[in-house]
Amino acid sequence: KMLRLAVSAVRPAGGSLSLLNQAPEQLLRSKPNLSLVRNYARGPVRPRAPVVQPQARAPTLKEKLMGPPSANAYSMGKGAAAGAAAVGLGALCYYGVGLGKQTSIADNAIMWPQFVRDRIQSTYAFFGGSCLITAAAAAGAFRSPRLLELASRGGLLASLASLALVIGSGAVARSIEYQPGLGPKHLAWAVHCAILGAVIAPLCFVGGPILTRAALYTGGIVGGLSTIAACAPSDKFLFMGGPLAIGLGVVFASSLASMWLPPTTALGAGLASMSLYGGLVLFSGFLLYDTQRMVRRAEVYPQYAYAPFDPINASMSIYMDVLNIFIRIVSILSGGQRK
Repeated sequence: KMLRLAVSAVRPAGGSLSLLNQAPEQLLRSKPNLSLVRNYARGPVRPRAPVVQPQARAPTLKEKLMGPPSANAYSMGKGAAAGAAAVGLGALCYYGVGLGKQTSIADNAIMWPQFVRDRIQSTYAFFGGSCLITAAAAAGAFRSPRLLELASRGGLLASLASLALVIGSGAVARSIEYQPGLGPKHLAWAVHCAILGAVIAPLCFVGGPILTRAALYTGGIVGGLSTIAACAPSDKFLFMGGPLAIGLGVVFASSLASMWLPPTTALGAGLASMSLYGGLVLFSGFLLYDTQRMVRRAEVYPQYAYAPFDPINASMSIYMDVLNIFIRIVSILSGGQRK
């Protein structure tokens, strides 16, 4: 019955009226080629509400700072270091060929009396001794499990204790009056250098090849900067004390903040970049400043004074600049090796 009802609802084409009188069984067996159109009554269709896509909320400043760092998180620091290197190379070429109009340290050295030469030679001799003592102390501490454990401890208290030990030993070494020959000042100076060597002993974990490359790169940087300081006008970099002190405060604050903000966040990566590459540029500037300041002090310090000229104090500033440059180059090289 349903089949007949469906067939009767179709308007038959010409020549197919005879099919309506056939039995359903015969109609199915004959398989007629019919085009059946079904008309369905459509009621009123309720309009579908438009789908509103939720708008993406802009991240807040806190979310941006604490989010993961971008791929170019260290690009600004690398660019600053590359720019400083280009400026230094240009200054080396400019002053090296004698284009400076004022007299330089190299020009004044021709007229130095012998006691000025002796002062500068003693200063660099103590600087070389400081490097040797620090390297020997770092190697010894690295081979001692107990000392290496103490030097490798992290946390706020351990960092503050190491900082206080370094600053305190340096202050004691500077405060003692210098006397020719071995004395208390020489002992305090050696202890200070040994403490610094023990503090940086964990750098030995990066391996000998990286440390060797870092030492070579540091030697090249120090040699180039010392040449610039010697070829430039004798007071060219002495005005940089104030800006360098401000930069030191910024780099020191960045280094302390990196203890709580790891480089896995955008803010932490920015602080680490400032401490790493900014510190490299900063202590390069300090090396220029301290070199010219040491030479100026050796020139103007009276030959017959109540207290003799102190080459140990003069060398400690240059030594700290070179040590900080070395530490940052090691960090850069070890970061490139995914250590």
